Amino acid sequence: MTQDPTKFGCLYGIGVGPGDPELITLKALKALQTAPVICVPQAANRRDSYALTIVKDYVKPEQEILRAPFPTDDAEGAAQVWREASKMVAEKLEKGQDVAFLTEGDPMLFSTFSYVLAGLQELCPEAPVIIIPGVSSVMAAAASSGVPLVTHGQRLAILPAAYGLDDLSEATSNFDTVVLMKVSPNIVKTLADLEGLGLTGQSTYVRRASTDREKVIRDITKITDEDMDYFSLLIVKGNPKDHTK
Repeated sequence: MTQDPTKFGCLYGIGVGPGDPELITLKALKALQTAPVICVPQAANRRDSYALTIVKDYVKPEQEILRAPFPTDDAEGAAQVWREASKMVAEKLEKGQDVAFLTEGDPMLFSTFSYVLAGLQELCPEAPVIIIPGVSSVMAAAASSGVPLVTHGQRLAILPAAYGLDDLSEATSNFDTVVLMKVSPNIVKTLADLEGLGLTGQSTYVRRASTDREKVIRDITKITDEDMDYFSLLIVKGNPKDHTK
């Protein structure tokens, strides 16, 4: 990754995994440590970038850190932040500098990297992009809980934070396993109370998979407010219809 002012730098979209720093891939680690510039997303209501904290021991003092703080409850505000972040990255690439954009989990699954990638493709389409996959929280939670997501012939659905009970009911009727990302207290309480869905005993809650704060709860009626966390998910075993008829 030598810098050449006559050529564009390369943007590396790097998934650093769910939280355990040892789960970063060798390829991601090499790209992370050789890029002169590191760009990280940072929620406006958090003191630091979670992705950066995962790999803080791998970062070198001479590497420049670009932070892109984004609002968590303002869609238009977030869009403007990502436009600005894309501009910052494009400026570095135009100078011939490689940029490593870090994201927890995988860069192509519910990731902030997708916004920067879209912006860069408009601003600097000539710049090369290399995307390095990472271990997603979905896979880490399945491993931590010992709950297989799907087996041969089964179907899996992954729902983002903005889902409702209608979405869940439909998904559990059509998929063998449904993963609910960033679970809210309301959805946990509602699930625990809805015996009609018949899913309480088939749901597994995983908080901060792979970290020292990891917790696996197999009875969601036992989840307390203290157990709730932004970095959490539910693995729900559904009751799919027979689609062979």
